[in-house]
Amino acid sequence: MEHTKKFSPGTSAIVFLLFAGFLYICVWSPSNPLLPFDQPNGSPKNFTAVEFAVKDELDLALEEASMRNKTVIIAVVNRAYVEQSVNAETTMLDLFLESFWLGEDTRPLLDHLLLVAVDQTAYDRCMFKRLHCYRLVTEGVDFGEEKVFMSRDFIKMMWRRTFFLTEVLRRGYSFIFTDTDVVWLRDPFTKLSLNKTDDLQISVDKYFGSRRPEHNLINTGFYYIRSNNKTISLFDKWYSLKDNSTRKKEQDVLLDLLRHGVVTELDLRVRFLETRHFSGFCEDSKDVGAVTTVHANCCRHINAKVRDLTAVLRDWKRFKAALTKYPKAARNITRSFGWSPHVGCLNSWKPQTLT
Repeated sequence: MEHTKKFSPGTSAIVFLLFAGFLYICVWSPSNPLLPFDQPNGSPKNFTAVEFAVKDELDLALEEASMRNKTVIIAVVNRAYVEQSVNAETTMLDLFLESFWLGEDTRPLLDHLLLVAVDQTAYDRCMFKRLHCYRLVTEGVDFGEEKVFMSRDFIKMMWRRTFFLTEVLRRGYSFIFTDTDVVWLRDPFTKLSLNKTDDLQISVDKYFGSRRPEHNLINTGFYYIRSNNKTISLFDKWYSLKDNSTRKKEQDVLLDLLRHGVVTELDLRVRFLETRHFSGFCEDSKDVGAVTTVHANCCRHINAKVRDLTAVLRDWKRFKAALTKYPKAARNITRSFGWSPHVGCLNSWKPQTLT
C-alpha cells in the first residue's frame, strides 16, 4: 500500500514563492508584452497617444440633428410660442409641428429639426416633445414673453438669433432657418437649388421676378444658407452693424447690405424665393398645387398668427381631402382653391382698445 507523500514546510514555501512570481510576471508586471499597461514615466512604448477634441452642447445638438451633408433645419422658440394662451385653441409650436405631419414628404424632416429655446420653459416643452433641443442662454435677458413686432425687445431677440446662427455657420453647418409661424406643406428642399452655386436663398414678402436685391423685400423668417467663407463674412458684417442701426430690425439691416454692394464685394450668389412656392400673408400663393410653405408675415400678434395659420391648415386639409375623394377632378379642384381671409392678422394692425 502506497502512502501519500507529504511536502515539508520549506518545500511548500518555495513552491508558493515560485507561483507568485509567475503570476506577477504574467499579469501585473509592466514588462508583460501581452498587456498594454502604462509605463511609469508616461505612455507605453509602441503606442501613440490620441487626443480627442471636446465637443460642447451645441456641437452635439447639431451633430444629432444633421443630415449627412451637414445640413440642419433651425427654429427658435420662446415661452410665448410654446404655451397656450387663454384665448387660443393651440400654440404656435404645435401648429408648426402639425404642418410637418400634414405636409407632403415633410414628416422625415422632423428628424433634422433643431429647436433653439431662448428660455427654460421653451426648452422643457421641446424636451417633452422629444425633439432635438438646444438651450440658448443670454445672461440678464428674459426672452420668454411675447416680443411685439418692432418693439425694443423684439429687435434685441432678433440680433441674438443672428449671432447664434453665425456660430452655426462657423461650425461648418448649412441650414434652413424657419420661423415657427411658417407652416410646411411640402418638402422645401425640392424647390431649393442644392447644386452649391447659390450661397443664400431667401424668402420675400412680395416677389417681383427680379434677381436684383433692390427689387426685393426680403424676409429672414425663412431662408437656406450654405456654410462657406463668403456667408460667414456676410453674417459677421451683418452682426457688426447691430449697434449702428437704431430702430432697425436685423432684417432691414441685411436688406441694406444686399442693396449696397455686399453681394459684389463678397462675390455672393443670392436667390430670392418666389411666393408661388414660399408663400405668406403679405402675398398669398395663387397655386396650391405648388405652394411649399406659408408664413404668417405681415402680422403683429401671436394670437392673430395662431388663428390664421389654423385656418391655413384647415384649408390645406380640405384641399387634400377633395383630391382624395375626387381624383379625376384634381385640376378643377386646384384651380378653384382659395385661401381663407387672414382676418386675425389684418385686425392685428388696428389700434388696441381697452375694454
